[in-house]
Amino acid sequence: MKSPHRKYEIRCPIHGFIEVNDWERAIIDQPAFQRLRRIRQLAWTDHIYPGAVHTRFEHSLGVMHTASLLFDAIVKNSTEVLRSDLAYNDDGLRRDRQLVRLAALLHDVGHGPFSHAAEELLPNRDDKADKYKHEHYSAAVVRVKLRPAIEDHELNANYGFHAEEVAALLEGSSQARQRLFWRELIDGQMDADRMDYLLRDAYHAGVQYGRFDLHRLINTVCAIPAGGDESGAAPRLGILEGGVHSAEGLVLARYFMFTQVYFHKTRVAFDIHLRGALKELLPNGIFPKPAELDEYLNWDDWRVLGMIAAGGGGEHGRRLATRSHFRKIYHTPEVTTRPDLKKLDRVRKAIGPMLAAEESAVKSWYKTDKTDIPVLGQARKLAPLSSHSPVLASLKKNNQTLLYAKPEDAENARQRAEEALRKS
Repeated sequence: MKSPHRKYEIRCPIHGFIEVNDWERAIIDQPAFQRLRRIRQLAWTDHIYPGAVHTRFEHSLGVMHTASLLFDAIVKNSTEVLRSDLAYNDDGLRRDRQLVRLAALLHDVGHGPFSHAAEELLPNRDDKADKYKHEHYSAAVVRVKLRPAIEDHELNANYGFHAEEVAALLEGSSQARQRLFWRELIDGQMDADRMDYLLRDAYHAGVQYGRFDLHRLINTVCAIPAGGDESGAAPRLGILEGGVHSAEGLVLARYFMFTQVYFHKTRVAFDIHLRGALKELLPNGIFPKPAELDEYLNWDDWRVLGMIAAGGGGEHGRRLATRSHFRKIYHTPEVTTRPDLKKLDRVRKAIGPMLAAEESAVKSWYKTDKTDIPVLGQARKLAPLSSHSPVLASLKKNNQTLLYAKPEDAENARQRAEEALRKS
């Protein structure tokens, strides 16, 4: 194989230095990737946490770096599994390491303006009942816009990649056992995406909630062979027993960040207004489909902000521009019971026409189903992570609801809510 060309280092506040090669730098330089500089990671969260102005661009670099660390740790900890169960040799591992890096780098290249805040406005899929997700747009960008940068670079002579391989890994559509295994590094309960965004979002927001022991967790990841009646199945991503508390910390960091940052009452209000403004600004109130990729990629934060600054976006655009956002009037507990739902209904009726918006979050923090992270313990005994952690086993799904009123109605609405609760 050819010797790699020059390496470049990019400073990162989370990882120190992130190293890229000529090929990766050429992909990063493409307009479709540079667009991520114009898409905020956390939408308008900086209106609550002023430092949270970071973008999908830096996060994507961080995910590539973290995925590489995970890959290297698995190779170190699971040589026998990789070489016997998946029949890897050194060249195969080198090739798939580069594939994982490219997929991790490009996993978010299809995000719309203000990241997840806009996803409800993605169109319905032609052949499905559900909506497109940003992952579908990422795969389309890879197949169309980034194909030449991926396939035609001289370093690809070492690998023979097609853009389709990267897109298939992003979509999880590849049938190769190796690809299915490595996809867990990009989309799973313990993936590089989650590891990077928790640390990065906490850092920029100036909070401690998202912290966990990244390096301890990475040092203990391994490949767990499929067992029992799963003959022929791909191995799974798991951890050695020494990583149990680090994995537990990752899950709890996600819980704390969601409740304290991502579902913060004012952040939710801004998401409501962003969606409302985008409905006014977008043709027919929805984003173009992946088949209309050029038109879709023209939408970024800068364009939307310019349109709002020019007076667009209707009432929601005006509220964003003047920070006259909806005010939270009432919220249920994080884990809502039947009596809580009855109280919610009484408050909702008492507020009546002053109820401007209602937002609910249904979030499962850790799945104890077949995706429960396997732990390789003493005497090579396997057990799910939830059996090692009473905390994770007892975590309940969040199903909280927030009620909002316009600022001019807020005081009156709160009084009615309090009266309704006193009478109950």
